[in-house]
Amino acid sequence: MDTSDGAGVKLRRTLGSPQLDSLDPFLLLDEFKSDQPGDYLAGFPDHPHRGFETVTYMLAGSMEHRDHAGHHGTLVAGSVQWMTAGRGIIHSEMPRQENGLMWGFQLWVNLPAALKMQPPRYQEFPPEAIPTVESAGGGRVRVVTGESAGVAGAVSGIATTPLYLDVALPAGAAFEQAVPAGHSACVYVFEGHALVGDARAPVDAGHLAVLEGGDAAGVTAGDAGVRFLLLAARPLGEPVARYGPFVMNTKREIQQALADYRNGTLGG
Repeated sequence: MDTSDGAGVKLRRTLGSPQLDSLDPFLLLDEFKSDQPGDYLAGFPDHPHRGFETVTYMLAGSMEHRDHAGHHGTLVAGSVQWMTAGRGIIHSEMPRQENGLMWGFQLWVNLPAALKMQPPRYQEFPPEAIPTVESAGGGRVRVVTGESAGVAGAVSGIATTPLYLDVALPAGAAFEQAVPAGHSACVYVFEGHALVGDARAPVDAGHLAVLEGGDAAGVTAGDAGVRFLLLAARPLGEPVARYGPFVMNTKREIQQALADYRNGTLGG
């Protein structure tokens, strides 16, 4: 669905929408894409997080990040930030441009109960640090995390052992990726058209397909080629209590997060 977040940034939300609330452990997937400054200039001013991880992957444009603990960085086209909010982070994500295309994704990944109050941490990688491998038929795979064709991704040490691939295929090319049995998995098409899974279900740009069963994900490009995200991770199977930027296991823990934020101890 089309929506907005932050101070009015326009985006398309698939996971975290009324049609698909979540796909354990994935909580939200947003795509932001616009060359109209009014759609993104207001950015995402200071806001808190606790109990999960945010993954920001940029395709075009530049975004500056700052948090309450003094961490500062800039995400440029092709870079990734995997932020483990843990017990709490208050941060801002603001455009570093006044015009041009801003395009990227933000994924939210839940943390297991035992790790929700761990210290915050970041894994940030520039474009050149994300491994790229060639796939059959002339395709290209950027490995953010997990493994593809024997190549390990840039991000490591994540509790849910996720797979995050950016795959580009020319017209008619096929791609297959091993996915551990029992992991939640989905394909988000953001350019072109794909046929997904054994059923060869048609999926257009801006749409997400949930994969069920089996130990591999198969995608075939349409006549104009395709580019998509392939996401998979180990489900947690734990209760989820969710309120805005806080994701815990119980209502009491959410109330504590709100109290900590109000009294200035979130993340302390």
